[in-house]
Amino acid sequence: MKSLSPLTDPVYTPRLNYSSYEKWWLTIISDKRDLPFIHLLTLIHLLVMLPGLLLFSGLFSGWLWWALVVPYLYFSQLYFKGRFGLMFHCMCHRKTFKKPYQWLDRYLTWVVCPFFGHAPEGYFSHHIGMHHMENNMPNDTSSTMGYQRDSIQSFMKYFFTFLIRGIHDTLAYLHVRKRKRMHRRLKWGECVYGLLWIGLCFIHLKATVVLLILPLFFSRLASMTGNWTQHAFVDPVDPENAYTNSINCINTVYNRACWNDGYHIIHHLRPGLHYTELPGEFLKLKEAISRNRAFVFDGIHYLHIFRYLMTKRYDKLADNLVNINSMFTSSQEAIELMRARTKKFMI
Repeated sequence: MKSLSPLTDPVYTPRLNYSSYEKWWLTIISDKRDLPFIHLLTLIHLLVMLPGLLLFSGLFSGWLWWALVVPYLYFSQLYFKGRFGLMFHCMCHRKTFKKPYQWLDRYLTWVVCPFFGHAPEGYFSHHIGMHHMENNMPNDTSSTMGYQRDSIQSFMKYFFTFLIRGIHDTLAYLHVRKRKRMHRRLKWGECVYGLLWIGLCFIHLKATVVLLILPLFFSRLASMTGNWTQHAFVDPVDPENAYTNSINCINTVYNRACWNDGYHIIHHLRPGLHYTELPGEFLKLKEAISRNRAFVFDGIHYLHIFRYLMTKRYDKLADNLVNINSMFTSSQEAIELMRARTKKFMI
C-alpha cells in the first residue's frame, strides 16, 4: 500500500496572456478555466470531423480511402475518444457557453457527439437524468450491484444487457419518474440517430460503419467499462454511500488527459464542481475518506483496475491503494475488504 503523496493532477493556473483566438472565445464561454475545451474542440474539428466528412465525399476510393480510415479511427476512437467523452461529461454538469451562445451545446450534442458514438441526447439523459439521481442503486439502469464485479462473465452480461436494453430501460425510467422533457429529448435523439444510420447507409455503407456504427459499439463498451470500474466496489451495508460505492484514482496521466475523471467519489459528492477543483476538494475530504475506508488508488486508472479485477489480482490493487491515516492495518485486510465490496448483492 501507499501513503498519500502530493497530488500531480491538473488544477487551474491563472494566466496573464491570451492569444487573439482565445480572447474571442472568452467572450463566448462562461468560465475561462474551460479554454482547454475550446482547444480540444478545435483539434477535433480539424482531425476528426473534417476527415470523417471526406470519407463520405467520394474524393477517395480504393486503398486511398482505407489509408484515410486508419488515421481517422486512431484520432476519433483512440486519441480523442476519452478526451471528448469526459469533456462532454463536464459540459453536461456545468454550462460552458454564455446564454446567447448556448445553441453551441445543441451543436455539440447533435453534430459532434455522433462522431464519437454518442447518440444525440443519450448521454445527458442517462447520466444526469438517471445515474446521478439513483447513485448506482437498483433503479439505475447501469447499476453494478447485481453483478459479481471481478468476473468477466458478469461484465459481459452487464455490457450486453445495457447494449440491448439500455435505451429502453432509461426511457421507461424517465417515463415513470415523469421527467417528460428528458424522455422526449432521448426519444427524439434515438429516432433521429437511427434514421441517420439508415439514410447514410444508402449513401455510403462503409463510411457509415466507420463513422457511426463502430464508434457506437466502442463508445458503449468504453462507457460500461468505466462505469463498472467506478462502481466495482460497493459496500452492501451502505450501498448509497458515495464514499463506499465509488473510487478515486489520483496522480495518473488519465486525469491529465480526461479532466480529472479519476476523482469519482468527489464527483458524486460534488457533481457541479469544476474539474480543476476536484483535487483540492479531495484533500478537504480526506478525513471523511479515511473514516469511510474509501478506496483511493495512486498511479493507476480505471483500465488498470478493470484488468486487475478481471484477473483477480487483488495484490496489484493493494499495491496501489492509498492507506490514508492508516485506515488499513495490512494489505491482507484491504484485500479482504475489496473482495467483500465486489460481491454481487441486491437490496
